[in-house]
Amino acid sequence: MDVNFGGFVPISTVDWRGKAVCTVFLRGCPVRCTYCHNASILSGKDIRPLEEVIGMIRSSRLLISGVVFSGGEPTMQAEPLIALAGAVKKMGLLVGVQTNGVYPETLEALIADNLVDRIALDIKARWQRYDNLMKVPCVGKVQRSLALCRAAHQSRKIQEFEVVITLFRGYEDEVPYIARECSDIDLVIQQGVQGDIPPLSCSELKKIADQISRPVRIRTREGGEISYEGSRDRWIASER
Repeated sequence: MDVNFGGFVPISTVDWRGKAVCTVFLRGCPVRCTYCHNASILSGKDIRPLEEVIGMIRSSRLLISGVVFSGGEPTMQAEPLIALAGAVKKMGLLVGVQTNGVYPETLEALIADNLVDRIALDIKARWQRYDNLMKVPCVGKVQRSLALCRAAHQSRKIQEFEVVITLFRGYEDEVPYIARECSDIDLVIQQGVQGDIPPLSCSELKKIADQISRPVRIRTREGGEISYEGSRDRWIASER
């Protein structure tokens, strides 16, 4: 079996909160977010044997407790991802997946076979805007992925589940809509960086979080990740 390979980070302390992991990037994505930081691997080919990628992971094994699969969109390559996750589990390591939720069938298979421990689901906008923003009809698939992951987390089929909002200046009003859909799920507000548009500062993201009256985690380039408990004006710093 082959993998359309996008890249490898042998050790990372930013892709899984509180853990040292390696990160495997899988090439290809069906959507084209204008702000994507990994635009170079949204298309194209770098075909590698599955065993080569497993070997990369094995080389980091002594330094890590898990592997995060990202992209691109890792769930686009369902069969290779499932095979890689199985190999990681046999090494005694945890498996995390960062996804846009466009392939719920892949997530369902990973969950059913106990091959994933953590899922970070990127929700980009209110549902009414989704298909126009993504340029492909996918809102139903993302909604299904959200429901699947929520149920799996509630039943403890997966240990960790979070929804990530990458937020850009001018789109602040999206947060309350998404937060209502995810009232029972860990929520991350992540600073979006795009071109010459000044990114929202940590203090601005804090004010946005205050509007939804719930604890969130805030990620910025300058401050890393913090846990924010809302209008009580308390910050609990936790460098990633």
